[in-house]
Amino acid sequence: MTYSLSFLPEVEEDAVNSYSWYEEKAIGLGEEFLRMFYALAGDIARNPLIYQVIYKDFRRCLLKRFPYAVYYRIEENKIIVYALFHCARKPTVLRKNLRLREYKNR
Repeated sequence: MTYSLSFLPEVEEDAVNSYSWYEEKAIGLGEEFLRMFYALAGDIARNPLIYQVIYKDFRRCLLKRFPYAVYYRIEENKIIVYALFHCARKPTVLRKNLRLREYKNR
């Protein structure tokens, strides 16, 4: 099955903020972060079912080299990325953000 991949606007904002933070730490590190993020997005689009369901029907996959996770759902033939979340944050904050974004996306 072929899936289309989309990102909530909040995810794009999260990616830009993370890029900026890493780029301030070292020139080029933000670019590396974005490369890893978009490579992972490509992996998700090609084979979304290989990643584990973590919360409700949200699946999670981890970025290589960076302490971030991508949370997404499969809805019919669409993959919707709901969150790019730093792994050091509290899980309760993540669940709250996912619920809010899920509600706004309806």
